[in-house]
Amino acid sequence: MGTVVLSGTAVLVVLGFGNHLYWLAAVAVLYLYARHGRGSSPTSSGPVAGSLQTPAPTPASAPTSYKAYRARRDQQARWERRYARERGGR
Repeated sequence: MGTVVLSGTAVLVVLGFGNHLYWLAAVAVLYLYARHGRGSSPTSSGPVAGSLQTPAPTPASAPTSYKAYRARRDQQARWERRYARERGGR
């Protein structure tokens, strides 16, 4: 994605020698990519007013400690045993 943005910006800069509005478009593309692009983190910039985007929770996030890992592993084992009982051991 970054390559597409950079090549598009280069094209807009070259076209900007004939029409200066293309330079503004190139700056806008770079600004938007830096602000909302692939490498930006949602917590560093804070919420934007009127924005409906919320970071999706990851269902299998990595535990922060071995104790949390064991608790998650034990919970998963209980769920699997319950599922096996409800499905008749299949």
